[in-house]
Amino acid sequence: MNTIGYDRPLYILPFDHRGSFQTKLFGWTGTLTADQTAQIAASKQVIYDAFKAALRAEVPDYRAGILVDEQFGAAILRDAWTHGYTTACPAEKSGQVEFDFEYGEDFASHIDAFRPSFCKVLVRYNAEGDPALNSRQAARLKRLSEYLHAKSQSRFMFELLVPPEKEQLARLNGDKHAYDLELRPGLMFAAIEQLQDAGVEPDIWKIEGLDRRRDCERIVAAARRNGREEVGCIVLGRGEDDRKVHEWLATASGVPGFIGFAVGRTSFWDALVDWRAKKITREDAVNRIAHRYRAFVEAFEDHARAA
Repeated sequence: MNTIGYDRPLYILPFDHRGSFQTKLFGWTGTLTADQTAQIAASKQVIYDAFKAALRAEVPDYRAGILVDEQFGAAILRDAWTHGYTTACPAEKSGQVEFDFEYGEDFASHIDAFRPSFCKVLVRYNAEGDPALNSRQAARLKRLSEYLHAKSQSRFMFELLVPPEKEQLARLNGDKHAYDLELRPGLMFAAIEQLQDAGVEPDIWKIEGLDRRRDCERIVAAARRNGREEVGCIVLGRGEDDRKVHEWLATASGVPGFIGFAVGRTSFWDALVDWRAKKITREDAVNRIAHRYRAFVEAFEDHARAA
């Protein structure tokens, strides 16, 4: 196989949320007007300005990056490209249970148009789930993987979510915390192996936070098996509170192969809500988001050095 992977430090500020921005932050449903679209794009510009402020405040730009969507962040992606920032852009339809391409058969042209450092997919995949669903998703993902490695300059970032099956939760009396601790790590390991065996070859796996170091080590072992020694893993925030995200970063940062994080809503959501409610100024929102992002960078690096 061709060499794949990305094993340099990477601290992503993700704000590629689409459906959740529209419905939860703005309270809008249905087709957006041009003005509504512009308002969502303006809120994403606040986050982007915070990212740039964090770079000015000594977050190293060669380790930092953004993840933003084309729908509301096209101007941001173009500006970031001109500045040489690391960028990632999603390829999946927003809010879908089953992975499919946002732009259908035109997915490649959209990747080529923005030339992101990473093409990102969010995929819900339970190794003990519906085999037909898993097979359909794997086939589409293999197609994307082959395109990225053969014809694109963008690397492949894979956000793996493993939602519990009803039977799995029933075994644990509906205890979602027990699922996260006892079942999810093994299911993540199995999902990575199944997807790799199906021809899906991410350069980076974006992983839900894990509470135990041994589970982090096991995930890296799966990601790097059979000659994939340069594949990296990053921790996603999953919208958890600040304390929980710091716990996940502390657990993962000392494990070789975990190269960073992608923490979005925990970084920016509260600040945007307060700004939208006119409780704080735009400048305050930018500063709060930049501070939170810098704090995650510092925490990851501090724990990595101490490990």
